[in-house]
Amino acid sequence: MDRKRLRAIILCLLMLSMMCACGGKNKPAAEENPDVQQSAGEEQPAAFTGDLIISAEDAVALIGSDDVIFVDCTGEADRGTIKGAVATTWQDMCTCSEEYGSAGDDTWGKIPKPEDLSARLGALGLDKNKQIITLGHTLKGWGEDARIAWELRAAGYENVRIVDGGIDALFDAGAEKQSAASDPVPCEVAVDDLDRTHVMETSELAANFDQYKIVDVRTSDEYNGATKYGEAKGGHIKGAVFVPYLDLFQKDGTLKTNDEITAMFEAQGVNKTDRVVAYCTGGIRSAYVQMVLEMCGYETTFNYDQSYWNWCVDNEVE
Repeated sequence: MDRKRLRAIILCLLMLSMMCACGGKNKPAAEENPDVQQSAGEEQPAAFTGDLIISAEDAVALIGSDDVIFVDCTGEADRGTIKGAVATTWQDMCTCSEEYGSAGDDTWGKIPKPEDLSARLGALGLDKNKQIITLGHTLKGWGEDARIAWELRAAGYENVRIVDGGIDALFDAGAEKQSAASDPVPCEVAVDDLDRTHVMETSELAANFDQYKIVDVRTSDEYNGATKYGEAKGGHIKGAVFVPYLDLFQKDGTLKTNDEITAMFEAQGVNKTDRVVAYCTGGIRSAYVQMVLEMCGYETTFNYDQSYWNWCVDNEVE
């Protein structure tokens, strides 16, 4: 074999080897690992949606914004909270001091009168022109974040949301932690009147009882008669259906989908055209349920803020 022909054969072999090597390097990851392709094709679990809720990931992106105020409502901010958050409790934002009596009294556990509420909100620095995001616990709490958000809406705040999954979801999403709540920057807040669109009073419920579909969102032992929190007597409001607050959530503490939650209530005979009153012990868990039902398309929903504490004193239970 002459030298020219030998060089040509060697050159062809070298070019073929380089093409194979390049082909291996440029092979897509999905072809290298069939499992990758399968995972990429899987649908992500559906999330709850609504204009009163914000995902933990979206909330984290707002931390530090001048136009957003985070409010830790857990009652545990002295153990640490997210960076920049101010803190309050549902008790601090309603008529729960001694001057209003005690749980079960007619004046106790309600939204303060406008002038009083204005002062409390102003001291906390909750500017009506900013977005307010409230933080609580879901599986480990009573929905304190929703109780505060529900009250803020009654006070005329138009941009209020709760975090899906609560403060724990925020930390899981990478929110920076600080050792205690930030000092609020007081501001002027004017609450001229309360919007009672989603507020139920004992007197109204008693007077027009048959017009409402009543939902007890406590635990099964409370519904069946346990008195854990100083209730005057055990049981539940006569005719109330039972849909526990905790059943709203997935195992990670985020909400189930809108369709799943709707199906859960419809299975108990609660339809979107009903006038729905949610109650618990003191209107905290039921505030969360009211807001969720509203976001699921229920047309007329109320949170009974005095709830079972007040109802069971003078009204019929079973």
